[in-house]
Amino acid sequence: MSLAGLFNTSWPGIALFDLDGTLVDSAPDLAAAVDRTLEQLGRKPAGIEQVRKWVGHGSPILMRRALAGKADWEPASPSDDALFDDALTLLYQNYQQLNGQYSTVYPGVEACLETLSERGCPMAVVTNKPEQFVAPLLEQMGIEHHFQLIVGGDTLSTKKPDPAPLLHAMEALQGSRGTTVMVGDSAADASAAQAAGIPCVVVTYGYNFGRSVQTLGADAVVDSLSELL
Repeated sequence: MSLAGLFNTSWPGIALFDLDGTLVDSAPDLAAAVDRTLEQLGRKPAGIEQVRKWVGHGSPILMRRALAGKADWEPASPSDDALFDDALTLLYQNYQQLNGQYSTVYPGVEACLETLSERGCPMAVVTNKPEQFVAPLLEQMGIEHHFQLIVGGDTLSTKKPDPAPLLHAMEALQGSRGTTVMVGDSAADASAAQAAGIPCVVVTYGYNFGRSVQTLGADAVVDSLSELL
């Protein structure tokens, strides 16, 4: 599925990319940070396979899920909120110390980014990861030079699946709904793109909470970003 096939005009346009589960397999670092945090709180580690199913809605919700030990969580008392605040602080500290040492770029990503850069396509990362962690991870992975803009989960007052981060990035890169595509891996990405009125491509290898991406209503589903070229 070539990206050009998604548009009435010729490619290149504007490309918005999710980060975790789309460009970078960051679950090993996230799992290590979560497990270290849980152990510091006297709890059992969750393990990478469980953490993979919890990633996608930002670090606060990831930590809520880790504390609850399940995807669905609900604070039961004010003490739960106090515990969460402490846990989130520890999570950020632990994740920052890891600095992407266990993360890897997915196959096909570098070829896709390099080709789009050569074609003059402006690109942005639009992620629910806190902004402070995005640039360091991109730099650690060696792909930061491809992106003109970063929109993190706390850059605006809302995050995906709200369309605002996508629309903000599209407007900042002087794109339009007819020339902009969102590339992600989860329901949050597909829902945000649909609400923003732009095409969406989803990858099959990411973190869609353990569910198939085939039901998300994306305009294209690919096994590798190299298929878009």
